[in-house]
Amino acid sequence: MTVSIPLHPSDFPDFGCRPIARAGAMRAEAFRYGAGIEALRLITPRARVIVLPFLGQQVWRAEFDGRELAMASMFDEPVATETYLATYGAFFIHCGMTRIGPPAPDDPHPLHGEMPLGRFDTAELRIDAAAGRIGVSGLFRHRVAFAVNYEARAEIGLGVAATELDIAVEVTNKRAAAPLGLMYLGHANFRPVDHARLVYAAAYTPQDVAVRRSIPPHIKAGPGHAAFLAGLAEDPARHHLLDPALPFDPEVVFTLNMIPDDAGWTHAMQVHPGGGADFISYDATTLPLAIRWVCRTADQQGLGIALPATAGVEGHATEQAAGRIVTVAPQGQWRARMRMGALDAAAAAALVDRIERLAGRG
Repeated sequence: MTVSIPLHPSDFPDFGCRPIARAGAMRAEAFRYGAGIEALRLITPRARVIVLPFLGQQVWRAEFDGRELAMASMFDEPVATETYLATYGAFFIHCGMTRIGPPAPDDPHPLHGEMPLGRFDTAELRIDAAAGRIGVSGLFRHRVAFAVNYEARAEIGLGVAATELDIAVEVTNKRAAAPLGLMYLGHANFRPVDHARLVYAAAYTPQDVAVRRSIPPHIKAGPGHAAFLAGLAEDPARHHLLDPALPFDPEVVFTLNMIPDDAGWTHAMQVHPGGGADFISYDATTLPLAIRWVCRTADQQGLGIALPATAGVEGHATEQAAGRIVTVAPQGQWRARMRMGALDAAAAAALVDRIERLAGRG
C-alpha cells in the first residue's frame, strides 16, 4: 500500500537535514539549498536522488551506485531565479506546457516555457514499503485569463534496488470550452562520457537524424561551427562516438525520428567504454519526437541522449505549421511516461541488442 506524506515548505529546514520518512532500506530527508530552494533527497542502497519538489519538480541530481548522472555545469546548487539559463544544471526538467524551445520576436515566452521554474502548488512524498518504491508527486496549476488554464500532475518513482527513475506527467485542460495547445519536452541532461557510443532506435540517416543548422539567439557560435554542422548534416553517424575532440561548442541539436517497439516505447543509450550505459526509454505514442542535445565546453558537459517531445524546438509557428501542437480538449487529459538511469554491462548489452533489432540493424 502506498503511503502519501504531504510536504509543506516549512518541512524544509534552513540548516541541516530533516528526516521525513523511512521504510526499510528507503528513506527521504528534506533540506534547503543556499538560495532557500526546498530539496528532497531520496536514498536507497543504490541511489541518492535530489528532487526540487516545489521548483518545477526538477530532478537536480541522480546518483546511482556512486556515479553522478547529471550534466556538469557551473551550477553546484539551484539558483532562485525566473530565468531558465540562470540555474541550468539539473538532471531532469519538465519543459512546456504551452511552449518549448527559445522565444521568437513574434512569440515572446520564457525559454522552454512556464513549467521548468514553475512553483508547484502541492507536493508529497510517496512510499510503498511492500513494493519497495519511493517517490515524489505534485501538482502545478497554470492560469492566464482568457488564454490558458491547466493543471499538471507530475510523479517520480524509484525502486529500492533500481538504478533508474520512472517519471510521468499528466496534464488536464481545466477550461470549460476552449482547447489547450500543448507542447512538451522532457529535458534529461546526462553527463557525457569520453569515447562512449550513442545507440538509439532510429535509422542513422540525415533524414531521421536531422541536425539543426539555425543558431538560436541565446547561443554564440565560434569559427568552424557551421562547417561542423554541415558535416553532421551530411553524415550524422560522425557524432556517434563521443570523441572529446569533437567541437560540440557551444552545442549541437538534432531532431530524431525514433522507432517504437510493439508496446509503443522507444529507447536510446550512451554506452560507456567499460560496457555499462546510461539510457532513456519513453512512451512514443504521446511523445512522437525526440531532440538530441550535446554540449561540451570548458564550463558545461551535457548530453540529452534523446529528449522525449511532442514537437521540435524551432518555435510555435513552425511546429504549428508542421501539425505538431497537441490539442487537449476542454476537460481532456494528456499523459507522458519516461524511464531513465544507469545500466550494468549485461543489461546494457541486452538493450543494445533490442535497439539494433528494432532499428533493423541486428
